Amino acid sequence: MIPPEIPQQNQSKPLDRQQSVNILLQKAHLLPQDGRFILGLVGYPGAGKTTAANFLVKSLNEQAKTNIAVAVPMDGFHRYNQELKAMGLFELKGVPDSFDSQAFVTLLQELRKDRHKKTGCPAFDRSIEEPTPDAICVEFNHKVIIVEGNYLLLDSPPWDQIHHLLDTVWFIDTPINEIEPRLLERHIKGGRTPQAARAKMESTDLPNARLIEKTKDRADKSIKLDLTDNDLIKPNK
Repeated sequence: MIPPEIPQQNQSKPLDRQQSVNILLQKAHLLPQDGRFILGLVGYPGAGKTTAANFLVKSLNEQAKTNIAVAVPMDGFHRYNQELKAMGLFELKGVPDSFDSQAFVTLLQELRKDRHKKTGCPAFDRSIEEPTPDAICVEFNHKVIIVEGNYLLLDSPPWDQIHHLLDTVWFIDTPINEIEPRLLERHIKGGRTPQAARAKMESTDLPNARLIEKTKDRADKSIKLDLTDNDLIKPNK
């Protein structure tokens, strides 16, 4: 069932979870048979981009009763640790230069143009802190692709090509002060001591967040989903 038309949103009032799902269902319904809608989700480190992308994919597939959506993370384009060490960037992993931005742009170009073939996309495995090639498969039936990452709206090359390859970009409206405990927990789970976790957050994550904050006005909409882990287990009511 196609939801009723969503009224024009004021960017100062973020979309909620059901509005976000309804908009994407409408976009999928209006696509031609070989069409594809690519949404960008951008936000600070620890803002909940992956959780939001997975929730939207799960909700879209459940409500459409078929797999029409898939998530593709920018984190799959982290450079390998060995390369980062050679570049002197290992301790700053997460800054823009620690990603293979050109490979990311090339993949988005392929997803935009080659809609009739399967496309392998990398993911990022936090258990080993390395990317894993071809961990995600985008297929012809995937009408909605949700691309999530920190730097989708940067204006420096080649990042500046990304916005033009996406149909729309939504900024996840999470205050910076809310991301700090999430980042500390993430780094501690990754094996750092509490002191090292805080040092990593202050040297890399928070400067990255301030950089991303400068791009916020380039987003088409903002969203606030207020998700928990249970949203990825239970159907959205």
